[in-house]
Amino acid sequence: MIGKWNVSAVLLDMDGTLLDTERVYFDSLVAALTAHGYTDDAVTLCQAMVGLPGPECEALLQARYGDGFPLAEVSRAFVSNRNEILGAGLPLKSGAIELLDALRAAECPMAIVTSSSLRTANAHLKLAGIRHRFETLLTRDDVARGKPNPDLYLLAASRFGLKPEACVAVEDSNHGVTAAHAAGAITIMVPDMVTPTEESRARCAAVVPDLNAVLAMLRERGALTRGR
Repeated sequence: MIGKWNVSAVLLDMDGTLLDTERVYFDSLVAALTAHGYTDDAVTLCQAMVGLPGPECEALLQARYGDGFPLAEVSRAFVSNRNEILGAGLPLKSGAIELLDALRAAECPMAIVTSSSLRTANAHLKLAGIRHRFETLLTRDDVARGKPNPDLYLLAASRFGLKPEACVAVEDSNHGVTAAHAAGAITIMVPDMVTPTEESRARCAAVVPDLNAVLAMLRERGALTRGR
């Protein structure tokens, strides 16, 4: 996309985009699988889960390892591993505060649009110190179909009384990009744990290295001009 963007809201993914959590999830699940003897393709399988809601991740595990897979035990080990890591704090991605400050200064509406549950999203945003910045928080609990389906982004746009085309969506995963693009939002990808596919690159207005670059692009496209 070239020229100025007519943007009325910015929709932000949470894990891997604002919060540096995807590596925590990835390492915690690989460790849980390994501890239970599931080492075959564990890393590749976990990479495929990046950006997906929890229930879909569980379905992938069951499909890969069969009916005898001890889902409850692995899930408990995953949660224990995750909580131990997060006990040391939850860092933000580079440029997160600068982007949020700029959106607030421009009086640009913004929302979290995440595959996490409401409980997890609230806890992690509070742990990272930014929950108070968001009045609008959309999670997997708000829709029947999570990412990569467009439902969350369609709902987010409707909460602001906007068409998705008037929203910028910022995502880190291929699944998230698929969801945002299918909804019709202007999509920017900031890759985290996974390399963007050619399909994702084609769906994005831009693929940039970090949130500082997202902010620069929004300014360049006139998306942070008051009175948009």
